[in-house]
Amino acid sequence: MRKVIARTPSRQRGAALIVGMIMLAILTLLAITAMNTSSTELIMAGNEQFRERAFQMGEAGIEQAVRSLPTVPQDGKDVTRTGQSVADPDDGYSTKSTYIGQDDDIPGFSAGKFIGLHYRIESTGTSVRNAKSVQTQGAYLLGGGGSGGPVGDIGAASP
Repeated sequence: MRKVIARTPSRQRGAALIVGMIMLAILTLLAITAMNTSSTELIMAGNEQFRERAFQMGEAGIEQAVRSLPTVPQDGKDVTRTGQSVADPDDGYSTKSTYIGQDDDIPGFSAGKFIGLHYRIESTGTSVRNAKSVQTQGAYLLGGGGSGGPVGDIGAASP
């Protein structure tokens, strides 16, 4: 039995050390790859969040532009407005409202009493990391025609 024990150490010559070092190198490469992948995914998730914030700012710009449509002149020139997010000053929007034309024949109303005013709104929402969202919206306002009364008289009987 002593002869077997004495021969065993001389035959191994450090093979376990080499196998252990190779396994350690492979595990280190796997850990580095996993760390790089998770960092990339974190950046991608942040970019998606900023893209969504830019989209929401574009929507907010359209809502503000729709509210201010009665102040847009009917000469076809663009009216530009800008705004900022209350929550994050890095987020903002810019809108361009344009009067396109009018429709004199409104279905369901007496001819010539009311006109339809057509507008186009283009809103650009921005956020950090160059996130940008451009949205276009059409709008239609009902206004008084040449012989009609004010808009509030729509439901009133004509004399």
